[in-house]
Amino acid sequence: MPNYSWPPMEQRRVMGKRISRLDGPDKAAGKAKYNSDVRPAGTIHGAILHCPHAHCRIKSIDVSAAKAISGVESVRVVLGPGTEVMWSNAEIATVAAKSEEIARDAIRAIKVEYEVLPHLVREDDLAKAGSRGKPSGEQVTGDPDAALKQADVLLEGEYGIPVITHCCLEPHGSTVQWSGDKVEFWPSTQAISNVGGDLAKGIEIPTGNVHAHMDYVGGGFGSKFQADRWGVEAAKMSKEAGGKPVKLYLERGAELTIAGVRPSVFAKVKMGAKKDGTLTVWDSLTWMTGGFTGGGLNADLFPYVYRNVPNRRINHTAVQTNTGGSRAWRAPNHPQVCYVTCAAMEDLAAKLNMDPLDLFLKNADFTARPAVYRAQLTKAAEMIEWKKKWHQRGDKTSGPIKRGVGLAVGTWGGAGHASECRSTIFADGSVEIALGTQDIGTGTRTVITQVAAETFGLPMSAIKLSTGDNSLPVSGPSGGSTTVGGVSSSTRIAAMNALGKLLEAVAPALNVPADQLEAVDGKIQQKGKPSNSMTWKQACAKLGVGTISETGRNEPKNPQGLNTGGVGGVQMADVSVDIETGVVTINKVVAVQDCGLVVNPKTAESQVFGGAIMGICAALMEERVMDEITGRCLNQDMEFYKLAGIGDIGDVQVHMDITLENDKRGIVGLGEPATIPTVAAIANACANAIGVRVPVLPLTPRNVLNALSGRRMA
Repeated sequence: MPNYSWPPMEQRRVMGKRISRLDGPDKAAGKAKYNSDVRPAGTIHGAILHCPHAHCRIKSIDVSAAKAISGVESVRVVLGPGTEVMWSNAEIATVAAKSEEIARDAIRAIKVEYEVLPHLVREDDLAKAGSRGKPSGEQVTGDPDAALKQADVLLEGEYGIPVITHCCLEPHGSTVQWSGDKVEFWPSTQAISNVGGDLAKGIEIPTGNVHAHMDYVGGGFGSKFQADRWGVEAAKMSKEAGGKPVKLYLERGAELTIAGVRPSVFAKVKMGAKKDGTLTVWDSLTWMTGGFTGGGLNADLFPYVYRNVPNRRINHTAVQTNTGGSRAWRAPNHPQVCYVTCAAMEDLAAKLNMDPLDLFLKNADFTARPAVYRAQLTKAAEMIEWKKKWHQRGDKTSGPIKRGVGLAVGTWGGAGHASECRSTIFADGSVEIALGTQDIGTGTRTVITQVAAETFGLPMSAIKLSTGDNSLPVSGPSGGSTTVGGVSSSTRIAAMNALGKLLEAVAPALNVPADQLEAVDGKIQQKGKPSNSMTWKQACAKLGVGTISETGRNEPKNPQGLNTGGVGGVQMADVSVDIETGVVTINKVVAVQDCGLVVNPKTAESQVFGGAIMGICAALMEERVMDEITGRCLNQDMEFYKLAGIGDIGDVQVHMDITLENDKRGIVGLGEPATIPTVAAIANACANAIGVRVPVLPLTPRNVLNALSGRRMA
C-alpha cells in the first residue's frame, strides 16, 4: 500500500510555495466565463413575479394577459390561490420570453389579489415576538446562581448584530435547457457534483439525466448549494418552450431578501470573574432570527472559545419573522457568538481596569488549545504594537479623533469532506487529474495542481486539471471549509496510486524493486542513487499504448492522516473614531491564523484577507433594514445596502501560523475561520477609543453617536 502521507517540509518542491492562482490571469483579463455569462443558442429570458407583502394569502391570480403578449414562451403559476405566503419577494409566478423586456412586461400583466395578514419583520425587541418566539430550553452547567453571587466582579451587558444578507455579486440563478429526457444545467453553485441531483428531484427525472457544468462562481459564501425554486422553474419553462434554454437569475432586490441571510443575534449577558480576571460564570439570554424558521443556536458555543468556564447558563429563543430565510453564511453563527462573547470579555476587562489582552491570556486554559491561543495572541499583539497603543478605555487626547485597539479570537472545524479523484498517466507523459469539485474563488484549482505536481515530481504546467462538472468523480460541496482537505487528500491518494503503478512498470528497466523508486524533478530514480534514473517521459513510454488510471477517495471518517479539523485564530484592530461625526475608520487589522499544513501560503493569506474584509463590512455598515409597518426591506439594493470599499478597509496584515506541529496535523480548511473574529475586534477597538460600548452593530455614525450620548438604538 502506498505511503500517502505528505512529504516532509524540507523535501517539498511545489507544496508550501507562494504560487499565484492558475485562474488569476483569466479572471483579471475578463476571459473567465461565469454561468451568468452563458447564453446557449436560442436562449430566452426568465423573470419572476414577487409577492409585495410580508404575510398574505393569495385569493386569485390571472395570467391570461401575460400569456397573450407576443414573445412570451411560458407562464407558470408557482403559488396558486389559497396559498399563505410568509415573506415578501416570495415567488408567485414565472415567465420566459424572447427578451428580458418582454418578460418584465408579462410579469407586470399578471393580476394577483392578496388578502394581507399581520406580520412581524423585526426581532430586536423580544417582548414583541409573542408566540413567534420559540425557546430552546435552558442549559445549565455547574451552579451559575451561586457563582454570580460569589464573583468578585460582575459584568452585565447587552449586545446585538442585525441580520445581514449574502449579497453575492453574481446573483443566484442558472440557465437550463431541456432536450428530450435530458437537461443541460449551468448553475451558479457551490456544489457542482450535487446540484444536478437536486434539480432532477425538483423536475422528477433521474439524477443521471441532468448534466451540470460550472467553471467559475461569483460568490456564494454558503448560500448556493441548491438548485432552488428558480432553477426548477427555469427547467420547467424550458420544457414548455420546446427545449429552448431559459436564463433565470434573481434581480438584486430578490437576491438581498430571499437568497439567504446571516441570522441576527441579540443578547443579555451576565459574566462573573475573580479579581485577577479568572472567569467563573457565564449567564446569557439570546434571541435571533433567520426568517420564518426562526434561528437556532448551538448553546455549546457560549462563551465562545472559552467554553470550559465552570458555571454556565444559556437560554436561547428563535424568533419567527416574516422575512426570507437564512442560509449558511461563512462560519454559521460563529461571528455572532464571537462578538457577544468577546465584547462582554472586553467590557469585563474595562470594569476590572485590566488590559483585555491580559484577560484573554489569563483565561486561555478554558479553551481547547491554550498554547495555540497564547502564542497567537502574543504574535498579534507584536504585529499591532498592542502594548504601545492600548490605553484604558476612552482616548483622553485632545481633538475629536479618538483611537483605540481591540481583539477577538476564533475557532472552526474544517475537516475534509468526501471526495473522489481520478488520476490518469498517458504514454506520452501527460497527466490528467479529474474530480467533480468547484473552485469558488479560493484557489482550489491551484492547490489540487500543486498536490498532483508534488506527488508526480513534475512542474505544475505538466498537470491537466478537469473540474466543475458532475460527470466527473464526485466531490463534496464547498461548505464548512471542507474543500481543501477533501480535494487535496483525494488527489494525493489518486496520484500516489497511479504513480505506484508507473513505478511497477519501470522497475525492471532500472533493476530495482518498485518501492525503491521515487519521482523527483521530472525523473523516476532510485532512492539514494539518483544516477540510476530515467526521465518521466521515458518512464511513461514503457506503457506502450496503455494508460494508467487510478482513483483515490477521501473518507471523512478515515482521512489517513492527510487532513484534520480544528483551528485557532486571533485578530486585532486599530481604529480611529470621529466623535463629532460618528465615523469609524479602520487603521489596521492584523490576523494570526493556523490551518494545519499550508499548501499555498499566498492563497491561504488571500483567504484571510477576504475573511477580514467581509468582517469589516459587517462591523462598519452591513444591516438589513426592515420596515415594521409595510413589512418590506428598505435597503434591498446596492445603493443603500452598504459594503466596504477599498478606502474603508485600511491596512490588513496576515500571519499564517506555520509550524512543524501544525504541519503534522495535515490540511485544515481556512475559508470560514478567517472571518469570525473581525467584527468583534473592530467593535472592541471602537469601545477602547470612545470609552463606551456601541452595543448593537454596525458601527454606523448614528449608532456611534447614540452610544456617545447615552441614547439607545432607535
